[in-house]
Amino acid sequence: MRDLSENQIQGIPRKAFRGATEIKNLQLDYNQISCIEDGAFRALRDLEVLTLNNNNITRLSVASFNHMPKLRTFRLHSNNLLCDCNVAWLSDWLRQRPRLGLYTQCMTPPSLRGHNIAEVQKKEFVCTGPQSHSSCSVLQCPELCTCSNNIVDCRGKGLPEIPTNLPETITEIRLEQNSIKIIPAGAFSPYKRLRRIDLSNNQITEVAPDSFQGLRSLNSLVLYGNKITELPKGLFDGLFSLQLLLLNANKINCLRVDSFQDLQNLNLLSLYDNKLQTIAKGTFSSLRAIQTLHLAQNPFMCDCHLKWLADYLQDNPIETSGARCASPRRLANKRIGQIKSKKFRCSGVEDYRSKLGGDCFADLACPEKCRCEGTTVDCSGQKLTKIPDHIPQYTAELRLNNNEFMVLEATGIFKKLPQLRKINNKITDIEEGTFEGAAGVNELILTSNRLETIHHSMLKGLGGLRTLMLRSNKISCVNNGSFTGLSSVRLLSLYDNQITSMSPGAFDTLHSLSTLNLLANPFNCNCHLAWLGEWLRKKRIVTGNPRCQNPYFLKEIPIQDVAVQDFACEEGNEENSCSPLARCPAECSCLDTVVRCSNKGLKVLPKGIPRDVTELYLDGNQFTQVPLELSNYKHLTLMLRCIPVKAFDGLKSLRLLSLHGNDIAVIPDGAFKDLSSLSHLALGANPLYCDCHMQWLSDWVKSGYKEPGIARCTGPGEMTDKLLLTTPSKKFTCTGPVDVSILAKCNPCLSNPCKNDGTCSNHPVDFYRCTCPYGFKGQDCEEPIHACISNPCQNGGTCHLKDGEEDTHWCVCPEGFEGDECEINIDDCEDNDCENNSTCVDGINNYTCLCSPEYSAANNNEVEKGELCEDKVDFCAPELNLCQHDSKCIRTAKGFTCECTPGYTGEHCDMDFDDCEDNKCKNGAQCIDAVNGYTCVCPDGYSGLFCEFPPPMVLPRTSPCDHFDCVNGAQCVVKDTDPVCQCLPGYEGVHCERLVSVNFIDRESFLQIPSNLISEQANISLQIATDEDNGILLYKGDNEHIAVELYRGRLRTINDGSFHVVELVSKDQSLSLSIDGGSPKSINTANTASPVPSPAPLYLGGLPQQSGLASLRQGSGRNGSSFHGCIRNLYINDQLQDLTQFLLQEGVVPGCQPCQRSLCAHGQCQATGQSSFSCQCEAGWSGPLCDQQINNPCDGNKCIHGSCLAINSYSYSCRCLPGFTGVLCDEEEQLSPCQFIACKHGRCRVSGLGKAYCECNSGYTGQNCDREVACRGERVRDHYQTQQGYAACQSTEKLSRLECRGRCGAGDADGTSCCAPLRSKRRKYTFQCTDGSSFVQEVEKVVKCGCTKCPS
Repeated sequence: MRDLSENQIQGIPRKAFRGATEIKNLQLDYNQISCIEDGAFRALRDLEVLTLNNNNITRLSVASFNHMPKLRTFRLHSNNLLCDCNVAWLSDWLRQRPRLGLYTQCMTPPSLRGHNIAEVQKKEFVCTGPQSHSSCSVLQCPELCTCSNNIVDCRGKGLPEIPTNLPETITEIRLEQNSIKIIPAGAFSPYKRLRRIDLSNNQITEVAPDSFQGLRSLNSLVLYGNKITELPKGLFDGLFSLQLLLLNANKINCLRVDSFQDLQNLNLLSLYDNKLQTIAKGTFSSLRAIQTLHLAQNPFMCDCHLKWLADYLQDNPIETSGARCASPRRLANKRIGQIKSKKFRCSGVEDYRSKLGGDCFADLACPEKCRCEGTTVDCSGQKLTKIPDHIPQYTAELRLNNNEFMVLEATGIFKKLPQLRKINNKITDIEEGTFEGAAGVNELILTSNRLETIHHSMLKGLGGLRTLMLRSNKISCVNNGSFTGLSSVRLLSLYDNQITSMSPGAFDTLHSLSTLNLLANPFNCNCHLAWLGEWLRKKRIVTGNPRCQNPYFLKEIPIQDVAVQDFACEEGNEENSCSPLARCPAECSCLDTVVRCSNKGLKVLPKGIPRDVTELYLDGNQFTQVPLELSNYKHLTLMLRCIPVKAFDGLKSLRLLSLHGNDIAVIPDGAFKDLSSLSHLALGANPLYCDCHMQWLSDWVKSGYKEPGIARCTGPGEMTDKLLLTTPSKKFTCTGPVDVSILAKCNPCLSNPCKNDGTCSNHPVDFYRCTCPYGFKGQDCEEPIHACISNPCQNGGTCHLKDGEEDTHWCVCPEGFEGDECEINIDDCEDNDCENNSTCVDGINNYTCLCSPEYSAANNNEVEKGELCEDKVDFCAPELNLCQHDSKCIRTAKGFTCECTPGYTGEHCDMDFDDCEDNKCKNGAQCIDAVNGYTCVCPDGYSGLFCEFPPPMVLPRTSPCDHFDCVNGAQCVVKDTDPVCQCLPGYEGVHCERLVSVNFIDRESFLQIPSNLISEQANISLQIATDEDNGILLYKGDNEHIAVELYRGRLRTINDGSFHVVELVSKDQSLSLSIDGGSPKSINTANTASPVPSPAPLYLGGLPQQSGLASLRQGSGRNGSSFHGCIRNLYINDQLQDLTQFLLQEGVVPGCQPCQRSLCAHGQCQATGQSSFSCQCEAGWSGPLCDQQINNPCDGNKCIHGSCLAINSYSYSCRCLPGFTGVLCDEEEQLSPCQFIACKHGRCRVSGLGKAYCECNSGYTGQNCDREVACRGERVRDHYQTQQGYAACQSTEKLSRLECRGRCGAGDADGTSCCAPLRSKRRKYTFQCTDGSSFVQEVEKVVKCGCTKCPS
């Protein structure tokens, strides 16, 4: 048994009892359960008892109880069951199980309230309005959050991400003030009913494009206070209901022109405090309902591309935050909406950042350390070691000169720059493939570099190149393949290189060449250069006449003038710089494949090391880290302090590695992972620090005995002097922080060597380098540059050094300041023009006039009227009017006065008049002030408009009635020391617990008596009193034999189709009647076929409107109307019936008195007959029920152009005539644009531009919503339902089908063509029923709709 009663359970989720298969008795009474998810009890196949009494259940799914075959006790009474079409299955389910769910009754709709669900007919279960599925979802409230009323509140909980698996029914989620950084894909898409999302004040930097997809009901989206830089394309698509969008206080730098295309209903958009420099024209064109726009605190670039925004804001004054220009300087700080259109100009090359702002390219931001102007990106002189990763896509000129490039790497950067026209840089080598895809480059300047050779792979991809500048390099040879693929080059400069020779045909691939500069090269005019003289003579190319430098007798002779026979290779002059000789660096000695560069003081790897070197010795140098270029070499001898983790990657052929005698403390884990061929490792004479980070090395050397047992540890602690090879691995432990001197060997910046806030960075050559802040220099940023560094000039003054003196300076002051350091603000009020006794206040290079209240002012830089306090102020102008609450502003000689509307007082009508000062509240009631009225809040027990009615008498706590409960509104009194219940009319019993008489005061009222109380041997008696001639007393089913009707003051029985006048008692197959104790009369019904017993109930006093009336409609003049009068003492089979067990319909009241307690609101009730009454009203009240006050507050009303409407007996409102508005209808109403447009099937809306348009209802279109949408098929996906006997069945899976809607063509005037299915198909589906059965059945699905002949 599992008893969970009397808790606060609100719902039962689908997996609540998963694994609890042993439960047989489950009690859930007296909780707050409102939702039971489908399949919640699926695991409880052995359940025998289930009780759900006294909860808040409104509906149950068909599948809620399918899997409990052993259920023998089920209770569901005292819930809030909604008896619509979704609960029809429950009626059948309970009828099949008559012992289960007793007293399970409907609560709504009112027509079925109190009916036992099992007795309600299927046709009475009706759904009105849009149908919703009977399933529900239990709110899965995230940890730390609170949840109620479909609102999830997670504010300020430190959440790092958005909670998931929330119920689909939530309407609002509060996530502000958390630590959320990302809104993932589809984060909110499952929650289709969401109306508000608040993600403000988080750390959001990334938003997925489909985060809010499908939220058609969303009307508020709050994203302010985050770090969003860009709104992904389509982020707000489909948010048709959105009215509020807050994006302020982010870092948004651009808006796509279609960002807001679906936000036609947006009222407020805030982009305040972002990084927007421009907004593309048309961005706001779809915001037809926009009323407020915030754009201030953005660095707007007010060029020609932003002119449209100024025009837009002048036509639509909706920007209320004061958006201003940041640049150009002439427009800085000017309000955009107040600048004339002609001021927005583009000069020179248009800045692509504003021109392309509506496309939101990710590369619009200028690279770090570079300067961007127009389409030029200048990264010169920044000590860069590589090209910045992100170069703007529309860069036309890239300047990279005076940097520290070692290699121009093949990163593919130029593939992304199709518009690039020019590159300036300073490099020493170019990797193959660097310019792959750079066909748009037409000018390449490689001047003043250290290039030693040019081969075609360097320049591959530059098919559109026209100018190639290679001057002032170290090129010694030009091969015949150097310029392959450069057929468009017209100008080639090889000026000032070290070219002595060139291979024949070196320029043959340059088909467009017109200018070739070969000057300032040491050409050796021997036999290897003879071809060039002949080539220069034949080509008509501008060359500048390059000259020979060798041999001596040809020096300074133009090459094209040298005779062919003089190009000779004599002994000693046979050198050819282009011959493929093996090379060796000048700093090293080479023998075969062994290169020795030991003890040369090298800091970087020398150039020219042969690629096939197998042994390379670099010991005794000044390397601080292993050069990354060593990945191709076999044998190494180095002098090192630090080993990078990837230093030996790829050296799979390395056999010997000597690191002996260095300053290495730690070798990172994995440094030797590629040394599969290593046979010997020398690590001796190094200060190894053997903590847990070196345990891997101990294991590694032990595995193959690659280290001969020489390397020793120098720490920490007990590890000092331990051998790396023999010390057990478990001894390598970490016991505390590592000394900074150890860590600094691989990270020298840990010791903070840079002074004055310099930035330290590791360097492969210099160990570390300091990037100094402006004003400091030196290796460690320890030296100030000059006297202006501390910026001694105040108030924006400019500091200048005196000629030749770095220690002295002078200041150039801005306008308005003077003094040696610009510290004095010049007094501009010494000569001012303020009038009318106004006061001058000095500013910076200006002054302001402080006017008396009735005059206007401005500062002296303005030219507006009233700047010097010479004009009076119109305080009643809309922008200055201080009168509040629709009060009227009246100008006076001294200013203005406010004429207040009723209910307000004060100088500005800003105070609500306290109407409680003269109130009529009684009996200590609290008076609550309202506008032009008040309300009385009564003490406990008191009632009435002024709390004038006292509470009913309450007996003392010592009375015997204290423990004597009277029910049904009865009052307990003491008679002879005993408690006695004084019953209300109609009730009797010791506790007034039994209702024995009722009055039928409504023509459509009746009592329904369950069929189980009526047997074939029925004996029914009752007493009646009525003033009416006709009415139904008893009726039981068309197939039964009980029906009694009052007709012309007499009773008659109707059973066999003939007319009889009888009073009822039924036994066997005869009916007998006794009236007022008279002789009984009987009729025999044996000639009527005995019908099959039916569960039809017995109706008393009337019939439901839908019940069959066949028995009562035979003969003329018989209308079968309801009984109107009193019925009491109803006996069935000699048992007095308690009428409370039958649901009292509206119009059936307890007791036989026609005057009930509350019928006359303010008067006395007087009976005029058995069922009729009249009300005698108190003074001041009128109406049939004395519920209308005679007081008329409209007497003496002040409505000027309108009629008075009473709110209560003391206050009124004015209904204005067309064309007037205001509290008293005293103001002329401005004509609404909607007065001139008629929307036939829709409603009129006003756009942000003040124009009216029609918003059409579903199914209609057109400018006036006067055209039906053409015939179409609308996709529907839900469960298909059917009936099998008493069981309700539905498909186990959802079916996708079409529903045909809309009208057919306009030419179909006679209406013979209808929108209907044109094609359908049949498929088999499995159905599950409420009685546990299942079956397979074919279902016809519509797959195509169209116009066809209407069915006859």
